[in-house]
Amino acid sequence: MLTFVGLGLYDDRSVTVAGRDALQAADRVFAETYTSRLVGAELDDVADALGVEIELRDRAGVERDPEPILDAAADGDVVFCTPGDPLIATTHTDLRLRAADRGVDTRVHHGVSAESAVASLTGLQNYRFGRAVTLPFPYAHGGDGVPESVREGIEANRERGLHTLVFLDVKAAGSSPVGPDGDQFMTADYAAELLADDWRPDALAVAVARAGGPDPTLAADRLAELADDDFGPPLHALVVPGELHEIEADALTTFADAPAAVVDDARR
Repeated sequence: MLTFVGLGLYDDRSVTVAGRDALQAADRVFAETYTSRLVGAELDDVADALGVEIELRDRAGVERDPEPILDAAADGDVVFCTPGDPLIATTHTDLRLRAADRGVDTRVHHGVSAESAVASLTGLQNYRFGRAVTLPFPYAHGGDGVPESVREGIEANRERGLHTLVFLDVKAAGSSPVGPDGDQFMTADYAAELLADDWRPDALAVAVARAGGPDPTLAADRLAELADDDFGPPLHALVVPGELHEIEADALTTFADAPAAVVDDARR
């Protein structure tokens, strides 16, 4: 049996009770943290709190050489866990398909994901989000500024009146390429600067920092204004709203301190 467990977004208390039980009952536990990190704890903290041993795998050890995970799951109960949810933004469907091809049963204990947390915190309705995009560091995509695919993704959503969740690049151990100064987590202000310079400085956007933790930060303003702010420690995300419903507009002014004039301009 191979069980996928989402650890949620903050610390060892963010995992569901069902996920915790699966972790503690497993013969072996594997994890990856190259696609995301917990905001308030390291993986060792989770292992200590739950009384389990967690074997960390890098990207190659999950995507190119998953055989140790699959072999263990063929012979016993194995958990593969990730921050967030293992099969949404941090998707490991390929690993699940490989298990199915080998006749290994799978199940999933979901965790709170960035997608659901961002929609909940901002008040932007989840069914009004279009396709998410990921904004990479310029060095990671071999170019300058914002890749055309990111700009096109945002514009395609806006043409349909839909919001865009912009995932921000994470370059940590196991990533490829690794950040030039070790672990790097793109901040919302840096992302806003990239988009302001390479797309539209006057566009309304929402910075979200540490979603899922006890001290999340929200700020809504024009991209050029957000570029000058400091949103504190990671992890961050950015949302570029499309057409705003009246309640969504009220939520951004109430919970994210959006200037009324900026929201009014975005609704026209």
